[in-house]
Amino acid sequence: MDTPHVIDRFVERHLGLLETERQAEIDEVVRLARELPEDELERRGVMLRRLVVADLEPGLGGRTMVILENSRGGPLPAHRFGPGDVVALRSQRSDAKAEVDGEASGVVAAVKHDRLVIALDDEDAELPPLVRLDRVAPDVTFKRMVAALKALRGEFRGPAKAIRAFVFGGDDRVREEPAERPASRALAWFDTKLDASQCDAVTFALDAPPLALIHGPPGTGKTTAVVELIRQAVKRGERVLACAPSNVAVDNLVERLARAGVRIVRLGHPARLLPSVREHSLDALVEAASDPKIYRDLRREMQVLQRRMQNARDKASRIEARNALRDLRDEQRRMEEATIRGILDSAEVVATTLTGSADTLVSRREFDLVVIDEAAQAIEAGCWIALLRGKRAVLAGDHCQLPPTVVSVDAERAGLGETLFERVTYTLHGSLRTRMLTVQYRMHETIMNWASQAMYGGRLVAAELVKDHRLRDLPGVVSTRETEAVMVLIDTAGCGLEESVGDADGSKSNEGEARIVVRHVEALIEAGVAPADIGVITPYNAQVQFLRVALAAYRRTGDDGLESQRLEIDTVDGFQGREKEAIVLSLVRSNDDGSVGFLAESRRLNVAVTRARRHVAIVGDSATLANDPFLAGLVEYAQAVGEYRSAWELLG
Repeated sequence: MDTPHVIDRFVERHLGLLETERQAEIDEVVRLARELPEDELERRGVMLRRLVVADLEPGLGGRTMVILENSRGGPLPAHRFGPGDVVALRSQRSDAKAEVDGEASGVVAAVKHDRLVIALDDEDAELPPLVRLDRVAPDVTFKRMVAALKALRGEFRGPAKAIRAFVFGGDDRVREEPAERPASRALAWFDTKLDASQCDAVTFALDAPPLALIHGPPGTGKTTAVVELIRQAVKRGERVLACAPSNVAVDNLVERLARAGVRIVRLGHPARLLPSVREHSLDALVEAASDPKIYRDLRREMQVLQRRMQNARDKASRIEARNALRDLRDEQRRMEEATIRGILDSAEVVATTLTGSADTLVSRREFDLVVIDEAAQAIEAGCWIALLRGKRAVLAGDHCQLPPTVVSVDAERAGLGETLFERVTYTLHGSLRTRMLTVQYRMHETIMNWASQAMYGGRLVAAELVKDHRLRDLPGVVSTRETEAVMVLIDTAGCGLEESVGDADGSKSNEGEARIVVRHVEALIEAGVAPADIGVITPYNAQVQFLRVALAAYRRTGDDGLESQRLEIDTVDGFQGREKEAIVLSLVRSNDDGSVGFLAESRRLNVAVTRARRHVAIVGDSATLANDPFLAGLVEYAQAVGEYRSAWELLG
């Protein structure tokens, strides 16, 4: 096999696909901005108008934090901005024409009901008195994936030589079944509760240079196995780079490794990290290692200068304040350099997103092992950003759940949606490189068996603790028809509850079906099931918005102020990686044509159903669903082993 040509073809093809995807992202943002009026953009929650700069504060690493509030006072309008979103801050006149000009960009650091905190990209940005906030398509990830692909070509001398050879066929020896090292079979487990399949996967991954896969179906303790793998590698003296496509997945690993006593450093913008892991971030560790009085005084001086620069009445005063502020930032960074080197040198594990592994703090270092969690949700080019840093790699994930998000239909069809995890599984001797976890700890056996038969070759086994648990077993929950049932099919066929024609984005809703969902949710709550233990899932954004209004009474923050106590309603994508005691699934599609749209994506249904621990209610039109073999199989299974109800029962 001519490896250079194989790699060149792969790189050129994927560079083209990435460019197509990037252009599709840009076109979508431009389309919305051009075609939709500001009122509609604000209604959709992707833009906020007439915000004022309430204050400026110095952030970690010398960043400038701007606090935005409603110019009219009170809470902000409903919106979809969240921590980590890339945004543009633009000038907006208060007159009716609302002229908008580009001003600054940043990252959402914090969201409260009456304010947003933005970490500015440009430390010296001058902000207008009245601001419009727009979500924008970031290009950093795109540029870093392109750079990683280009690095694969030519004469390769990086630490990932063996990984590259395996994936692209440069050395047939690395494709063979890894030889077992008997000594590793006598591992002393950190987590003594691991099941046999988890132990086998960890042992295999430790012994399988250069690449191994851990396949973790829903609820099988994939992250538990990954944490054990990393701890065992650290015990052997290996330096580990732990990555995932999303910040949430990385933070989940950091939380668990930190609790286990692993010396871990979390790289990444503090605005994108969960509060529970910020103490392990590089910024926080640097600040903690610095002289507290000097650091505190420095930040106080910086805040004074930031405010002076923002409020300066003349150009000379503004320039004077900016220059003084730059001097203080330079001083802060000089103080931090040696501290940063020491922190990273002593770390056993460095954790970051795939994109974050392109940071020079990582790219200048070599790692014995690269671990990528949720690898089946990552575009392959993104995986290579991290893989180039290590000698060996382990990919953990589940290619039977949702794939990575690809905006461009053309790019997805041409192969951008195929992940490295899938390629190894299906085309690169995956059976020799993969270990599947088979004991699941989430679902009642009835729910699990559908997923096991439909997606996992019937190999899953329910742990004793969960195989027969029901809603009725929860504290404060009484035994009713709803809390006794594990799987319920509420059939809307023949009830005249047809789907909508779709909104401007083609997203559909079903008002009649939503009424059924509301009735079932209310019955669960009346039986004592806490709203926070219920998740309502639907594949369509339009139905999500409709249901959020219909069930608003159960989504309000409680008297204790905790939003975590609310009923959650979201798309399938929004619930991936999550679980609830009860899931109510609204499938929406009901039409004479038998069209099911993207419900035909089996992985989407797999994710939706397997979010449930004790109870899943599927609301849909069996006549429409019967036109797709996979959906028909779900309906038949629910009718055979679950409880069947006609929607007429709830409409009466």
